[in-house]
Amino acid sequence: MRDILLEVAAAARSVSRRAAEGGEEVAVTVRRTYPASVEDVWNALTDPERLGRWFAPVSGDLRAGGTFQVEGNAGGEIRRCEPPSRLTVTWGGEVSVVDVRLTGDAGGTTFSLEHTVPLEIAGSGAGGLYVGPGWDAAVLGLAGFLAGEVVDDPVAWENAPEMQHYHERSIDAWVEVVAASGTATAEEVAVATEVARAQFTPDLVAGPTEPSAG
Repeated sequence: MRDILLEVAAAARSVSRRAAEGGEEVAVTVRRTYPASVEDVWNALTDPERLGRWFAPVSGDLRAGGTFQVEGNAGGEIRRCEPPSRLTVTWGGEVSVVDVRLTGDAGGTTFSLEHTVPLEIAGSGAGGLYVGPGWDAAVLGLAGFLAGEVVDDPVAWENAPEMQHYHERSIDAWVEVVAASGTATAEEVAVATEVARAQFTPDLVAGPTEPSAG
């Protein structure tokens, strides 16, 4: 496991509320820059064989207008597929949308993932705590894969004790982002934090821990 604090800090996070068709929506965004070409990152995101090695097995009609299913997770429709820069899909429902954009420069490729849902579903910006830590794990998994690290079972890896310590720090980071965004009350943040800890760190004892950074 890499240095937990450095890996958490490598991703930039944001939560916002904004106008949308029919009302408001909550947008959760995570960004990270990888020392890899846009083409390589795009291929890791869209090639089923490579995707299954760092994220999860994915099946379906993998083209614009087709549908997909992530094994043990959400499915949806592929709304936009513009190689090698943009992929937009629904995630578990028509109004839950994940939009991924890749931007390349001399420093590598910036990966930006935005997950939006209507405010009535998210409840508030604190809803970002229900999905943000999971996307953090995906961003970390992609970093390892692009660096040549091998994971036998990405799902088991995400739930391993070392990763639960990573989730613990990730949740702390999302709490700070949500609180700073002004999109949720302190009570809403507290409730969502407890839900996130139960979901992403079920085996950790209550209270702060100090995992190994190595």
